Amino acid sequence: MVTEFNFVTEWRIGAPLSQVYDVISDCLDWPKWWRGVEKVEKLFPGDADGVESVHRFTWRGRIPYQFTFDMRVTRVVPLTLIEGQASGEVIGIGRWNFSYEGAMTVVRYEWRVRTNRLWMNLIAPIARPVFSWNHHQVMRQGAEGVARLLNARLESVHTSTHSM
Repeated sequence: MVTEFNFVTEWRIGAPLSQVYDVISDCLDWPKWWRGVEKVEKLFPGDADGVESVHRFTWRGRIPYQFTFDMRVTRVVPLTLIEGQASGEVIGIGRWNFSYEGAMTVVRYEWRVRTNRLWMNLIAPIARPVFSWNHHQVMRQGAEGVARLLNARLESVHTSTHSM
């Protein structure tokens, strides 16, 4: 039995879209500013836009567990979209969407994954709310990190969980 999650997070940051996009697209630097990202390794470079690049991410959230997965970039539309396929301890799709509304850059992240670790699947029926809370906290830390790095105002962070 696997557990599936569908998270949607939206950040509103008072910084130019190009700066926010550059920070997010340079995932090798995430551990410097995003609390919770322990390590990012480049496994394969991909093309000039990063399509087909593969990175290994190691995360640790607010609850004491660590997980690692590889992300292969499948699609890039500069300043608009970065999409990838996760494999490893989670399997699924991650999608960053970027837009601009007034003075705010809007970043929308969709994370549709299923767990691929036995212990996570075994405790998921009772731990699902804790896993969701942990994801929300990690995403808040990311928004705060981007804003701090760009010396920008973080207007809002909203994360929702949808049943799958």
